Formats: sequence, C-alpha cells, structure tokens
Amino acid sequence: MDNKRELFQVLTRRFGLLNKNCCSVGAIDISTVHSHIIYEIDKQHEPTMQQIAETLAIDVTTFSRQIQTLIKMELVTKSPSLNDKRYYVLALTTQGKFMASAIEASMNNYLDEIFSHMNEFEQETVLRSIKLLNNAMSKSSVCCTPLL
Repeated sequence: MDNKRELFQVLTRRFGLLNKNCCSVGAIDISTVHSHIIYEIDKQHEPTMQQIAETLAIDVTTFSRQIQTLIKMELVTKSPSLNDKRYYVLALTTQGKFMASAIEASMNNYLDEIFSHMNEFEQETVLRSIKLLNNAMSKSSVCCTPLL
C-alpha cells in the first residue's frame, strides 16, 4: 500500500494549495481562501456570513476578516438580512461576478488539461474515487480539523 500521507502531500503541492495565491484575474491576485468564498457566494442564493463560514469550515472571526478584505477589493457586498437583522447577507458585486466567472473558466481549463492525460475510464475512475473520498470525509469525526 502506498503511503497515504505522501500521496496527499504530493497532491496538495501539485494543486498549488500551498501557494499564497490560487489565481490572478487581470492585476488582481486571489488567494485560495478568497477563491473558495467567492465560489460559495456565487453558488448559494443570498447566503449569510454564517452559512458560508460553516460551508467552508472557517470560524466566523477569521471569516469576517476575509470578507472585509473582499469588500475592500470591491468583490463582495455585505448587507443586513431583510428577514433577521442579526445576520448579514453576502453578494458578489459586478466585479465579483466577473471574478467568479474568470476563476471558474480558469479552473475548468486547468482540470481539463490535467484530465486530458487520462483516458475516459481513468477520468471516470478518478472522479468516482474523489466522490467516495468526499463522502467518507463528510462522515468522519475528524473532517476539516487537523489531527494532533
């Protein structure tokens, strides 16, 4: 059996997850965390800060700082919920929507290029395996928290 940790270490490096920035759109560098936040805001309908923080398994204090940065970058807006003033709803600005689309296209091109080095059976096997892994991780009591 291959060393599982070694496989994930290499995968993490090859995906560039250790890089400070995941992508650049125009002159704007986007961190991996910001990319994930933008993706989730774009995907969900009028999400609250708490919903996105929970989806990404980021504590609310850290998440709030990340949102402030995205607001300063004019990519995200934050406004009180019409239903419950204790919550803030997040939305992408026009520039944020453009950023989300540009990142989506870039990531799809990146993944298409990687998958082009596999035949159809291998591609399906990898995707099925990732789904299995994601499912197992969702059931794990240690998912999203580092083992100490």
